[in-house]
Amino acid sequence: MIFLDTSAIYAWTDARDTNHEAAVKRLQEILNRGEQLVTHNYVLLETITLIQARLGLSAAVKLVKDSWQFEIDWVDKHIHDLSTAALGKSAKRGVSLVDQVSFLIMKRRNLTMAFAFDLHFKAEGFRLFEV
Repeated sequence: MIFLDTSAIYAWTDARDTNHEAAVKRLQEILNRGEQLVTHNYVLLETITLIQARLGLSAAVKLVKDSWQFEIDWVDKHIHDLSTAALGKSAKRGVSLVDQVSFLIMKRRNLTMAFAFDLHFKAEGFRLFEV
C-alpha cells in the first residue's frame, strides 16, 4: 500500500506540471504492480480545490468521480485534533495541516512509502515512490 499525496495527483493531472511525466510513469508502475493507493479526504479536498482553481471545474469534477479508485481514510475529530497539535508544535512553516494529517495516517497504518513530490515526506522519514 502506498500513500497518495496532492503533489502526485496534481502532477499527473496537469500536463504542464514539471513533474507530470514522472508522475504518469510512477502511476503506471504502481498500477502494474497492483499496489493499492490510500489517501485521506483532506488531500482530496486540497487537490480538488487546486485543480478547480488552475485547470477548471470539469477537471475537478473528474477527480471527484475517479476518487473511488483510491482507499480513502476519513479524518475524524481525533485525527484532526492530533494533527492540529502537531502543526502547532512544528517549527516548519511549509508543512501544512494536510501534511500533518498525512504523516499521522501513514504512521498509524505503518506505511513507509508515499507517491509524492513533496520533500516534507522524506524529511519526516518516509520514502518517496520512484521508478
